[in-house]
Amino acid sequence: MQEKEQDYLKFKQELEPYMKMMRQAKDTILEQEVSSYPIFILHKEDDLELGIPLKNYTGELLDWAIRASTLEEFVAKQVIQNEKVEDFKKIYKPSSSHLCLFVLSENGATFVFLPHS
Repeated sequence: MQEKEQDYLKFKQELEPYMKMMRQAKDTILEQEVSSYPIFILHKEDDLELGIPLKNYTGELLDWAIRASTLEEFVAKQVIQNEKVEDFKKIYKPSSSHLCLFVLSENGATFVFLPHS
C-alpha cells in the first residue's frame, strides 16, 4: 500500500467518530437552504475565524477541530476567489455521497472529498 493511501485510511479512521455529526450538519445546511455546497474545515488551530464550530480541538495527537462552512463563506472571506467558483463547483462531489473537507495541517491546506454512507 502506498504512503498516501495509508495516510488517507488513517485520516478516515480518525474522523469516523465524527462522521454522523458532520452528516447531520451537512443535511441541516442543505435542508435549510443555507448553501448547496457545505464545506467542513478540519484544523488544529485555536482561533480560526471561518465557519461555525462543531467540535473543538483538544490538543491530542489524533484529534481535529471541526467547523461547518459553505462555499459562499469561502468566497466572502476570499479563501476561494470569485473567478475560481465555477471550477470548484465542477470538482465538488455530490453531498449525498461525499463530505467536502478543507483540511488545514502542517502540510498546508487541501480539499478532500470523503465518501460517507
